[in-house]
Amino acid sequence: MSLVEERSAVVLDQDEFEQLARDAIRTNESLRLEFIDGKLGAKAVPDGDHDTIIEWLTRLCMQADPGRWLYPERGLRVETYRKGNARPDGTLAPSGTFAGQGEWASADGVVMVVEVTSNDRDTTNQRDRVEKPRAYAETGIPVYLLIDRETGEVKVHSQPDGVRYEQVVTVPFGKSVTLPDPVGIELDTAPLKDWAS
Repeated sequence: MSLVEERSAVVLDQDEFEQLARDAIRTNESLRLEFIDGKLGAKAVPDGDHDTIIEWLTRLCMQADPGRWLYPERGLRVETYRKGNARPDGTLAPSGTFAGQGEWASADGVVMVVEVTSNDRDTTNQRDRVEKPRAYAETGIPVYLLIDRETGEVKVHSQPDGVRYEQVVTVPFGKSVTLPDPVGIELDTAPLKDWAS
């Protein structure tokens, strides 16, 4: 049984999770833990195409509004009453939003979170497609962008109602899609075809 499997059977509070996450990084620098829906999980190590997608999206966000930054792998407190901890692949917020905050920051001021699916089908299906949209909607994050390399689609979740996103727009790679306000970007997804592996 792995450390993650062993600890997921145990109920953790916020402080215990944060200590476990710090210990995991000290033991293995590539291991990043999340705690969503009362379940401990590990984020997959990104590959080169994943990194390139985040780089591409960072440039687009900066061009659209130089006062915002797409923070990679920013630890956020999520879910109702901030009982969860997620590490989105990208977190769009005004520059300086997280100054003075620790590893796990408040999601106040965040306008969009981004996840790019990994090659771990089990983790991707449950975490990125089910648990994270709910957690981000509960937190009130206005836009959740899922770049799903497995299905070749982009899903834009918006209008959180405190439980779920009321609107989800899905387009295949190659089509344009609007990232609604407060993001306000028209996203041409054609380049994603090259990084869908």
